[in-house]
Amino acid sequence: MSKVEEFEELRSLLFSIAYRILGGVGEAEDAVQETWLRFDASATRPTSTKAFLSATVTRISIDVLRFARVRREQYTGPWFPEPLLSDPYEDPARAVELADSVSMAALLLLERLSPLERAVFVLREVFGFGFDEVAAAVGRSEAACRQLLVRARRHMDAGRPRFTADRRERRELATRFFDALKNGDVGGLQNLLAADVQLVGDAGGNAPQLAKAVTGAANVARLLAAVYPWLMRIDVTCEPHDVNGEPGAIFRDRDGKVLHLMVLDVLDGRIRTVRGLNNPEKLTHVGPVADAWAVARELKEARRRRTTA
Repeated sequence: MSKVEEFEELRSLLFSIAYRILGGVGEAEDAVQETWLRFDASATRPTSTKAFLSATVTRISIDVLRFARVRREQYTGPWFPEPLLSDPYEDPARAVELADSVSMAALLLLERLSPLERAVFVLREVFGFGFDEVAAAVGRSEAACRQLLVRARRHMDAGRPRFTADRRERRELATRFFDALKNGDVGGLQNLLAADVQLVGDAGGNAPQLAKAVTGAANVARLLAAVYPWLMRIDVTCEPHDVNGEPGAIFRDRDGKVLHLMVLDVLDGRIRTVRGLNNPEKLTHVGPVADAWAVARELKEARRRRTTA
């Protein structure tokens, strides 16, 4: 096989490693491209191309993450990972680990880890690399990597829920949720929400958002029911779609441009978190992005006319 063929065969794996370490689609794609440049420039062929490329993309991602942490600390409002509509890498033997690790909830837990802990956890727990490969990738001894993994597991286990819903249950609940949302059914929404549900939005200061954080089933249901039926009246559409392996939806303006994404975190038959991704900088890879400020002005005008009438 040529270098290009070898690389392309492993591209999806490299992207999936980088995305889980970085939490950004664009950053992961850049890390993969830099990995290719280093591989192409190498005068010798490695014994294991997979090990070489995985180690290279991991080191690049660790370096990028260290700088990204500074930017995220200065971020306006809550920060969420860039949404991933589908994971390009599949491995039936590790399907559960892959699905769990790409969820918004898991990626936000990974933010608690140091860059080295995060890389070790992703390589070992998610992709099943041996400790010798992990050690070579992060430049630490196997003993040090085992300690990093112990600390990473402790942080991750402390934040994970005890029970999760199966995929069919989550999708059925999401269908009922989005039906109630479009109809402004406060009671229907409230029945699907956990008592301590949170509504959180990531706009990054670049788009309007409902609120930075709203807590409680009654409060969240009333707010959602007060806004989304009006969006439907100005021709915003709701397109159900899995986001990071969780039930969600893409909202588009009348021209089909992406307005925002919504992701539902389901636990024990109830929605415990509703996450809205409004920052246009994080939506460009989903499709052409709508002018959210213009939509907000149109929404305000439509409600004003209704009130006047």
